[in-house]
Amino acid sequence: MILGSSRGPAAAAAILVLCFGLALWRQARNVPAGRDLAAIPEQNVLLVTIDTLRGDALGCDGGPAKTPNIDALAAAGVRFTFAHSHAVITLPSHASILTGTYPFQHGYRENSGYRLRAGTPTLATILKARGFSTAAFVGAFPLDARFGLTPGFDVYDGRFDDASGAGVFQLPERPAGAVVGQALNWIGRQSAHKWLAWVHVFDPHAPYVPPSPFNQEYAGRPYYGEVAAVDSALGPLLDAARRSPRPTLVVLTGDHGEALGDHGESTHGLFAYESTLHVPLVIAQVGTTMTAPAIAEVVTAPVRHVDLLPTILDALQIAPPSGLPGRSLRKASDRNDSVVRPSYFEAMSSMLQFGWAPLQGVLAGREKYIHLPIPELYDLARDPSELQNIVDRAGDRRRVLTAHLRGFEAALPGTPQQEDPQVLARLRALGYVSGGAPAKAQYGEADDPKRLVDLDRLLHEGVALDSEGRTEEAITRYRELVARRPDMMSASRHLAFDYWQLGNTRLAIETLQAALHAGQPTTGAQVQLATYLSEMGRIHDAIAMLEPLASGTSADLDTLNALAIAYARSGRRGDALKTFDRALTIDAANTMIHENVGALHLDAGDLPSARAAFERALASNPRSAQALAGLAMIALKTGHPDQAIEGWKRAVDIDPTNYDALYNLGIQLVRAGQPWNARPYLERFVATAPPGPYSRDIADMRALLAKMPR
Repeated sequence: MILGSSRGPAAAAAILVLCFGLALWRQARNVPAGRDLAAIPEQNVLLVTIDTLRGDALGCDGGPAKTPNIDALAAAGVRFTFAHSHAVITLPSHASILTGTYPFQHGYRENSGYRLRAGTPTLATILKARGFSTAAFVGAFPLDARFGLTPGFDVYDGRFDDASGAGVFQLPERPAGAVVGQALNWIGRQSAHKWLAWVHVFDPHAPYVPPSPFNQEYAGRPYYGEVAAVDSALGPLLDAARRSPRPTLVVLTGDHGEALGDHGESTHGLFAYESTLHVPLVIAQVGTTMTAPAIAEVVTAPVRHVDLLPTILDALQIAPPSGLPGRSLRKASDRNDSVVRPSYFEAMSSMLQFGWAPLQGVLAGREKYIHLPIPELYDLARDPSELQNIVDRAGDRRRVLTAHLRGFEAALPGTPQQEDPQVLARLRALGYVSGGAPAKAQYGEADDPKRLVDLDRLLHEGVALDSEGRTEEAITRYRELVARRPDMMSASRHLAFDYWQLGNTRLAIETLQAALHAGQPTTGAQVQLATYLSEMGRIHDAIAMLEPLASGTSADLDTLNALAIAYARSGRRGDALKTFDRALTIDAANTMIHENVGALHLDAGDLPSARAAFERALASNPRSAQALAGLAMIALKTGHPDQAIEGWKRAVDIDPTNYDALYNLGIQLVRAGQPWNARPYLERFVATAPPGPYSRDIADMRALLAKMPR
């Protein structure tokens, strides 16, 4: 699927024709040029990114959402009506904004499994080196600090370790008002310093649940209610920038859009049509010392996310890093010129998760080419909704655009690293499926996402049903998927997980075995199967599967963790500790590994070592429910039952799915002569604990509850 880089004279001639045609189109529009944005070295920078924001959603862009705060910003600056991202998911798109590079350059190709390439300059590292105070305030887990966008930020307010249970936020996200509040507190302390603040809000992302009064005003259109609510939340932030005694350059954009059913896609990540690739963009300079009148310019020329870093640096009179693909939009003559600048984009999720064909494409002017087994070409000037694929009757245009795409030399992504189960669970809570699929040597029309969009819909329906606790209904979706596409590993992994949760261990294991037989094996599926085998007492089978995966220097953290647990269950405590130590060389602050090391020492009766490990887990994540539960057990074993009860209460308050803590808390309250306090916890355990690993305990608790007085 990697396009070559050969260029011929026919392609060169076609490029000239394309440039000439676009020049005529620009002249016909007769768009008046505005003024240059000021170049001021001592100005602040406020970067606002709104997740999942369609290019046609804002009021100033003619959209259904009422957005007076953003509209006012646009009226005081430059609004770009034809701006595009380079990826249709959160983490890769934000990396392009912050680095000024394409996904194949900065290294992020999905929301998990990839990290920033070492030494890549970012907006934060560049401004930090120039004396700026720098801070990031992010609204959701896909931009969690662990994913590596932290370099250069003095403050990175985006660690979602407290989002796994019933804490402040039920999902690994937080509302725009909370993010803005944190940003305003920090900005208020920076009066003596020039600053960079990146503020990311997540609310328009599915599921769409706008707060009052927007839920009533936008009944039946909840996505736009979320957009309107975000605008309201951003009002105090934009007002603070206007009141600043120092000029502030404000850049506001979306990371990608939302399909809302366009082309059969419900959300985003599968395709790269305009509904998910086209984003709003506003750039303005505000502040009490700004004396020039507002620019109030509308630019219809194509611009890209890779243009943002050069623009910001130009406005600060800072030379950009060499080799950036973007250009500055500060000068009116530059942002309104007629030069064709091809823009690369991609959508790799279906390849990496499902084993479908990867999507790469290029925009050149108003022409858009999507490279898939069934290729697509659209003239967006005449067909902005991309309803007429003209690839078969525009051979010359296809050759030109294919040459542009080859020129990027954009390699397909390599194998992603395995993330730990906590990461995958939190992404799943936000609707991101996980499965993992190996790359194929060749993709055919049967692998084209257009042919498989209904399967994507079924998978997302299954994930949504799971999140609502409707496991049996989710299983029907996954079974249909597996029947239609046996090599779709993500569906098999979700199906196996649900079987396991319901206590059908045989079907869970058989489902994964069949999936591995039907398609090329993936590490994630093998580790999942080995984990189930270990849980069922087939420990030697699990170790036999895991040891080859853990050999060599490329073993991932999830594999090492699973192998260490299997070693521990087989009585090989020394091998387990050595394997956990290997995992900690990958991520020394990994909370889960420290929790498991503590549990291993606790089982062996080594209470001092267990305490030290649990305290290291809490140092990494002060809201580690597992570590709190472990310390509670140590308190019980050392003669402090009251401390144990309080520790388990904290653990289940943080994470209601910590069933071991829930069980221990109920039992200890009964032993302490407090059956009336124990009953709610025991009833919750019986009602919510998954039957698979807890069937015997559930039966015991039912029997105990039947004997307890009410």
